[in-house]
Amino acid sequence: MNQDSVESSTTIGLEERGDSAAPVRLRANKLGVLAIAFFAIAAAAPMAAVVGASPVLFSASGAGTPIIYVIAALLVALFSVGYLRMSQHITNAGGFVAYMAKGLGNKWATGGAGIAILTYLSLQVGLWSQFGAFAQLLVEGLTGLSVPVYLWIAILLAVVTGLTMRGVDASLKVLGVLILGETFAVAALVISLIAQKGFSVFTFEGFTGSAVFGPGLGISLLFAFACFTSFEATVVFAEEAKDPRRTIPRAAYFVIAFVGVFYAISTWTISGAIGIDNIQTVATENPAGMIFDLADASAGYWLSVTMQVLVVTSFLAMLLGLSNMFSRYLFSLGRAGALPVQLSAVSKSGAPHVAGFINGAVVLVIISAFLLSGADPITTVFSWFVALGTAGFITILLVTSAAIIVFFAKNRMRDNLWVTVIAPALSFLAFVVIGYLTLDNYDALLGGAGGVARWLLLGIPVFFIAGLARGTQKPSINFAAVIG
Repeated sequence: MNQDSVESSTTIGLEERGDSAAPVRLRANKLGVLAIAFFAIAAAAPMAAVVGASPVLFSASGAGTPIIYVIAALLVALFSVGYLRMSQHITNAGGFVAYMAKGLGNKWATGGAGIAILTYLSLQVGLWSQFGAFAQLLVEGLTGLSVPVYLWIAILLAVVTGLTMRGVDASLKVLGVLILGETFAVAALVISLIAQKGFSVFTFEGFTGSAVFGPGLGISLLFAFACFTSFEATVVFAEEAKDPRRTIPRAAYFVIAFVGVFYAISTWTISGAIGIDNIQTVATENPAGMIFDLADASAGYWLSVTMQVLVVTSFLAMLLGLSNMFSRYLFSLGRAGALPVQLSAVSKSGAPHVAGFINGAVVLVIISAFLLSGADPITTVFSWFVALGTAGFITILLVTSAAIIVFFAKNRMRDNLWVTVIAPALSFLAFVVIGYLTLDNYDALLGGAGGVARWLLLGIPVFFIAGLARGTQKPSINFAAVIG
């Protein structure tokens, strides 16, 4: 870390303590609507979700899968009504934690920060492990060369961490190429299926009550909702946005619409091409190869291979987006005083380079502890940590929904009852239901392996209590370091 960064980090929070120096902040007026949306969409991993998540939904809900994605998008949009209205009073890289602080106070926010740390570290660990396994299979299948999963992870994690430390400019260039590649490949699949089968693939016959609201609804909704875990990125980058009061809502709704429509149209086409009566059986019997086989049959081997390569790069885009987002989270927590102040240092390019490095190092340590001890990268590391991260994310949304309700009530904002009362209340109730579904279907999230993995759920209350204790022990913590 250079001397300028060290000196700048020492000014954190001085303004709140009455000193003349301004608090450290990220470089403002840098990101527009599309730039912010790129980070969120990349973290949603469109290609990886179509290939990896959609067979799970098809297996559970059959031809009703496109409607499940629409329901998930509408739930996120419902949450966004009050969330984005409240964003007019916050311009801070702290994401949901800044909202908790505004609504529930610093102690609750520090507790929420504990859950956020657990959530995003867990998601990164699990997804890096899955990436390593996919990268190994792809290279071995194409070249016959067998490179250990751990080596793939260590090398590419170093690259992603380096890009994060360099700043958003470097990351955006990489993300732009990867996201366009993913989008065009899925579009090519959809177009080839329509060319082969005709527009009859868009049939409404599968959208029945029994298909959508059948026994598989719980697990389907949970996996569909997991595709929106990157949504928070739209406000985490608020501090670097151009005109954040306009940019953030536009970016957020763009992301919701893009992700929702992308998944709905692609799964609708796939379901119609395979057949609404056969899709559930095919997805259950061949979840790993279903999409690739369909691409091969409709457009040829070239599209199948292209999609196999882009699944791996999709994971890289997702992990680059998550790394950038979480490093800003750590930066904000360091600036607020909830974590060591050194995390809030910024480079000359305005990037939270220390936080980015620490994030990469911690993720590598956790993965190393598991993989080098012989844990399976998919059935253990991926399933355990992604399940925990999904549960943590839903917990954060529930607490944030409560914070939004309290914020509007406390400030007596009643100019629009739908925005300030009804939508936030409905959102809170929806996440209570989704929280129940998470616990009820947790074994399915774990791939059927419960046991020890279920005990990891205790990490959520443990990290919350640790954060709460930190907030009680240090009343000077201030999440409002940058208020718009």
